[in-house]
Amino acid sequence: MTRPTPPPAAQRQAAVSAAFAGAVDLSSLAARAQQPAVPAGATPGPDAAASPDPAATPGAPRSPFVIEVTEENFRQVVEASAQVLVVIELGDARDNAASVLATVVDASGGSWVLGQVDVTAAPRVAQAFGVQAVPTVVALAAGQPVDSYTGVQTEPQVRQWITGLLDALRDRLPGIAAAEAENGGPPPKPEDPRLTAAEELMSDGSYADAETAFQKILDSEPANADAARGRTAAIFYGRVAAAPEGAVALADAAPDDVAAQCIAADVQVADSDVAGAFDRLIGAVRRGGPEEKTALREHLVLLFGLFDVDDPQVVAARRSLAAALY
Repeated sequence: MTRPTPPPAAQRQAAVSAAFAGAVDLSSLAARAQQPAVPAGATPGPDAAASPDPAATPGAPRSPFVIEVTEENFRQVVEASAQVLVVIELGDARDNAASVLATVVDASGGSWVLGQVDVTAAPRVAQAFGVQAVPTVVALAAGQPVDSYTGVQTEPQVRQWITGLLDALRDRLPGIAAAEAENGGPPPKPEDPRLTAAEELMSDGSYADAETAFQKILDSEPANADAARGRTAAIFYGRVAAAPEGAVALADAAPDDVAAQCIAADVQVADSDVAGAFDRLIGAVRRGGPEEKTALREHLVLLFGLFDVDDPQVVAARRSLAAALY
């Protein structure tokens, strides 16, 4: 078996949080919003979210890029994510008033916008995201959640998380590049020597050591998107390198062996049979019990993290996984 070459970092999107995979139905909530529909032929842009109807947004935001999200204006906020990155911060009034994100967004120039949700005032919005603790932060792109975290992060951690998302989504959301062009281009990304060292271990084929190096970064900076992507890739390529010969045939002969199915799926992804790998694991989810479903779901989420968030095969697999689970 040929060892795969790790894809560029820009092509490895952070894994969707397991807490949200298949659980967030933004479209249904947006459909319930009592806003007028977007006129035919109109393209929603960042201004649609940055300038909601004042009557629907009580209170004055501290920045033109901060929106107070309600059920009434939620449609506009979701539509804006077709153009720019939209970060939803779900908390109470005190969390939102002291938000680090609200401080950071001022320097964005409109490449991303922050939507703040008071979970007490907008419980159905919070319910749509399955919020279990506050503050919870969810990044949206093209109407879908692409990454998330829970709890308070430091300003450097938040800036690094946002930068990673913008880098991953710049070619997908046209408003990011447009806003950056108006503001002199994207800010230079400082090189992190810890990431450089971990990536060198990856290049040498020392995947276990690379995983450890990336994990050390995440232990101190849980929102570090580059480290999360690197750890995901290190785990994957380490498993592929250790896979036995004939892994796919072995799994075909033992359809109820969860470990064998996961190894075979890794090999199929490495051999570019992505659809076959996803179908294999989703089929095993349908057959498995609760513990097996959990293990298979976690494995699929890791594989999703190797691809662009809007890859058609990943989008289809997420839908199939949700149907198999629920």
